Amino acid sequence: MDAVLDVLGQISWWMWILIALAILALRDVIQRKHTITHNFPIIGHIRYLFESIGPEIRQYFVANNREELPFNRIERGWIYASAKKENNYEGFGTDRDIYAHQHIFINNAMMPYQIGKAHPNTKDMSFLPCAKVIGDYNKRRRPYRPASVINISAMSFGSLSAKAVESLNKGVHMADAYHNTGEGGLSPYHSYGGDVVFHFGTGYFGVRADDGGFSMEKMKALVKENPFIRAIEVKLSQGAKPGKGGVLPGKKITPEIAKIRGVEVGKDVLSPPNHKAFSNVPELVDFIEAIAEETGLPVGIKAAIGKLDQWQELADIMLKTNKGPDFITVDGGEGGTGAAPPSFADHVSLPWVYGFSDLYKLFQNKGLADRVVWIGSGKLGFPAKAAMAFAMGADCINVAREAMLSIGCIQAQICHTNRCPSGVATQSKWLQNGIDPTLKSVRLAQYFKTFKKELLEITHAAGYEHPCQFTMKDVEVNVDDHNLSKELARTYMYNKSKVPFESMQTLYDCQHLGGKTKVVQ
Repeated sequence: MDAVLDVLGQISWWMWILIALAILALRDVIQRKHTITHNFPIIGHIRYLFESIGPEIRQYFVANNREELPFNRIERGWIYASAKKENNYEGFGTDRDIYAHQHIFINNAMMPYQIGKAHPNTKDMSFLPCAKVIGDYNKRRRPYRPASVINISAMSFGSLSAKAVESLNKGVHMADAYHNTGEGGLSPYHSYGGDVVFHFGTGYFGVRADDGGFSMEKMKALVKENPFIRAIEVKLSQGAKPGKGGVLPGKKITPEIAKIRGVEVGKDVLSPPNHKAFSNVPELVDFIEAIAEETGLPVGIKAAIGKLDQWQELADIMLKTNKGPDFITVDGGEGGTGAAPPSFADHVSLPWVYGFSDLYKLFQNKGLADRVVWIGSGKLGFPAKAAMAFAMGADCINVAREAMLSIGCIQAQICHTNRCPSGVATQSKWLQNGIDPTLKSVRLAQYFKTFKKELLEITHAAGYEHPCQFTMKDVEVNVDDHNLSKELARTYMYNKSKVPFESMQTLYDCQHLGGKTKVVQ
């Protein structure tokens, strides 16, 4: 035995390496699972190594500033700098191809809008509430005017980590915005002071009956116990996977999430594509009215847009009965999600500009565009894109991935694996520890404040006081050259309805000094 140990002791470290490589080569040749490593023992592993780090190599070394998707380096950099209150300017002029198809041009006025000494924006350039109130005072007991035109879109606790949700809620409280819960139910991390829009889908998480359907009693109790819930949103579909229910991988289902959602620990949660509470448009309208009557809150719907026949039916019912949703959130096919099949994310539902213009035009032709508050969702978290959305008829903007970027997301695009390196989209306690909600909430709030400030500056450059005053003639999209570029009105074949807006001072007075249009508590 001693002699064997002496021989082993005399083998140098490089011999051990050769022995290990020989064993690995033998294993590679014997196995039949991977052709490359079988045919090229040892060397074949290098291919898989490079493949695994390929996205990072392309992101940081190969792709140019405007090339990446979903968000390119310039867009991410603007959000990061805005959130950190750093220099978010660019020098020497734009590096964007302004002649590219679908490039946005905002027509500036000869002389910008000038704010007076007593104007609310003189004191606060981030003061930018929604010009419209969600919910008719004659129909809803607790109408709601969002105090910010940019808000957090539907993202669930479960898809996002606890510390990420906490950061977002604390941030919206600082920025006077609202926080949409996503379909994962109301968690303790949604209760740090921000207004909340309670969102649910076909899984009815948080308001789920024993049979898996909707429980009105749980809804009433939830609203009563949590007065910071200001509106309710029924998800019909979302842009990244319309016609398919939500997906939360079992790796992300902790005991806490399981308790909130009423599901099993460690088991994949696949929400059905259809609602149990209603099966057609008339039943949907009745469902909306029942929730509004029982809770007193405004109720809206969220959907990606494709076929319009059922939307036509909804508009006809609303026109005939004076019932229906108080707000409609239009999600674009370019919207994000924690997990979706590529076939859905890539091909099902229309991009936001196409879907929104089709639906808004339909409602406008019925004289219903003013009856609802229009919320846009789908990569609109940048001032110029938001200006375009307002020109088309949007009243508010919801952001999801942009908000995630502001609190540290690096666009690793592995949300569905539970290995998010930034701790934003994972339930790993270790990875979440990198998030400091005290710091990240400030960054979210600062991103929102910067967004509103720059959107206002663009608005003033166009000669207006509030972005709700943008018209379809104020924005052009490039087709080829300027002789072929079209105003939005000619591109999408409608003119947005005029939003009833007096002044920012009126909105300020309503929010701070009382009045009929003040948010009802």
